[in-house]
Amino acid sequence: MSLQILPLAITMMAGPQIMSAIVLVTAERPVRVSVAFLVGVVVATVLGVSIAGGLAALLGGAVPVDGESREARELGKVIQILLIGLLALVVVRSYLGRKTAEPPKWLGTLLSATPATALKTGLLVVLAMPSDVLVMLTVGMNLQHNKTGLVGAIPFVAATAFIAALPLLLYLVLHKRAIKAMPKVRDWMNSHSWLVNIAVCLIFIVLVATGG
Repeated sequence: MSLQILPLAITMMAGPQIMSAIVLVTAERPVRVSVAFLVGVVVATVLGVSIAGGLAALLGGAVPVDGESREARELGKVIQILLIGLLALVVVRSYLGRKTAEPPKWLGTLLSATPATALKTGLLVVLAMPSDVLVMLTVGMNLQHNKTGLVGAIPFVAATAFIAALPLLLYLVLHKRAIKAMPKVRDWMNSHSWLVNIAVCLIFIVLVATGG
């Protein structure tokens, strides 16, 4: 796998995904539900990348990440322009609607989540998020182009898992400080969800523009 793909792990967990992880750390049983959430994220990522790799294999590498032919390069540029344009529109929309923006209502329900609910959330925040689906398709095409198979996806999955686990790791390492800090971080992200959305889009725009 190309090392340029690894930064996409940041996009995988940016937004409601990392917000979910932070909320779960402030839940009634933080360790149990956070571990369940992490398992869901890892399973969903592996499943998504596997499906994406299978689709890329069926296409026979018709849309490679690092295409060598002129046609592939031109198609890649068109896709880049379309993605950047779409993400720019989302940025503008998020900024204009910042005064009325609210976080997803389901985030609040995670404060009383059970391990089963956390596991389900981990699965859905990856498999049901358009940005994550796009990232996993990119990774799948990269695997097909480099002919590395699913083994080549291990660094990407590991990076995604690490980012998803950061709130839990901070909680375990800085227990008392984390207990005080995490609720404040959670509340800030809830009240600034529009800013989080813009940050995610800007990260993705940079990655797409630089060929990530």
